[in-house]
Amino acid sequence: MRRIIRNRILISVIALGLLNFALYTFFYWYFQGDASNGFIREGEFFLKGHFLRVPDGQASEAVSKGVWIYSYLHSITIWPTAGAVVIAMLILSRPHIIATINSDSFFDGRLLVNGCLLVVATVSVISMAIFVFNFWQALEAIRIGQDFGL
Repeated sequence: MRRIIRNRILISVIALGLLNFALYTFFYWYFQGDASNGFIREGEFFLKGHFLRVPDGQASEAVSKGVWIYSYLHSITIWPTAGAVVIAMLILSRPHIIATINSDSFFDGRLLVNGCLLVVATVSVISMAIFVFNFWQALEAIRIGQDFGL
């Protein structure tokens, strides 16, 4: 793949990731929290937002099931999005990092970039998996009519 095409793709990934983060932030503010911090009680769905009302966070008014599910799904997307943005930035900056690390350093630039790529990808995947597992547990609680997240 030509470098200019690769760079355009990477810049698009960064732009889309930042847009997703901006939308998440807007909806977190608009709904006064998100479902991953919220809970289900007696068949009602609540979002919870930290630092929006009080330092410890406070639950929102009850929201619809659709808003709650959307909020949880959008929370899940933050992890792979953040990972993709950081990975795209690392790939774009890779030539500069490699060129600026001295050859007599303890490790070379390629090792540093590849190590960072591995850490970012691993943390993103594990974090997303935890959120997906918690979401699955919440859906199971909804299915059997049980409170969740209290």
